Amino acid sequence: MTIVPRWMRVVFVANVVAQAAIVVTGVVVRLTGSGLGCPTWPECVEGSYVPVARQAEAWHKYVEFGNRLLTFAVGIIAILTVVAAITYTVRRKRSGASMRPSILWLGIAPLAGTFAQAVLGGITVLTGLNPVTVGLHFLVSIALIAAAVSLVVRSRDGGDSPVVYLARKEVRVYTWALLCVTMLVVIMGVVTTGSGPHSGDAESEHRFPFDPRTVSWLHADIVLLFIGMLVGYLILLRVTSAPRRTWRNALLLVVITLLQATVGYTQYFTGLPVFTVALHVTLACLLWVTVLFLPSTLRTRGVEN
Repeated sequence: MTIVPRWMRVVFVANVVAQAAIVVTGVVVRLTGSGLGCPTWPECVEGSYVPVARQAEAWHKYVEFGNRLLTFAVGIIAILTVVAAITYTVRRKRSGASMRPSILWLGIAPLAGTFAQAVLGGITVLTGLNPVTVGLHFLVSIALIAAAVSLVVRSRDGGDSPVVYLARKEVRVYTWALLCVTMLVVIMGVVTTGSGPHSGDAESEHRFPFDPRTVSWLHADIVLLFIGMLVGYLILLRVTSAPRRTWRNALLLVVITLLQATVGYTQYFTGLPVFTVALHVTLACLLWVTVLFLPSTLRTRGVEN
């Protein structure tokens, strides 16, 4: 057996969706001011793991508790991912095929990351939604999404080697540079949010000690750099006759970028309404996933027996 079975690949794709979904629901918690809806951890309130009527947090407790429940759902999918990866590894070993450690280790990553996120989430609550831990919470999710995408990509390969490049070296290097700038855009987005009114909780005064307007301008400048690089990327793909699937991903990236830029400027000039911020973060996740798939469109791998 060389190719990862279809049901396993479905699990791996579900893992990508789950890792992105938990980011969006976490943002909803923050935007509704429900970050301390469950004021303690691992319990929701002293003496109870679920919300109780005597809590002063009103409906915010249900929003925060719902996000915690979703974490368990993400954990279940992470467990299924581990099971799929181990099953695939055992089947290859029994069939005498060469091992694919990349599938195994990338399959374990979601479960390890879920545990890390749970601990970090607890620290975030116990520190009163400090923007540093809130930001780290998001960045760990971004890293987990990257690992999840890598798992999907590797599961589509026939094996781990040999690598056959489908585009020139200049295109491959530029692609990774674009990915790095995208990551910088995401990180600056976290800093911008942590400096503004939606840094953690409606009643929390914890903020990064940066001027929100200045940070927003810096974030916008990096976005403009990204857009300029994206335009250059399209030109480079054109003149080098890049693979068709690279073109498809790049054009999808253009659409998401245009939507993201529109939402970003709209939320800035309209005073950061909750809906636009939630949409902005959702599009950021889509942007990140799309960019992560780009490098894999520039190469293929041979089949291992």
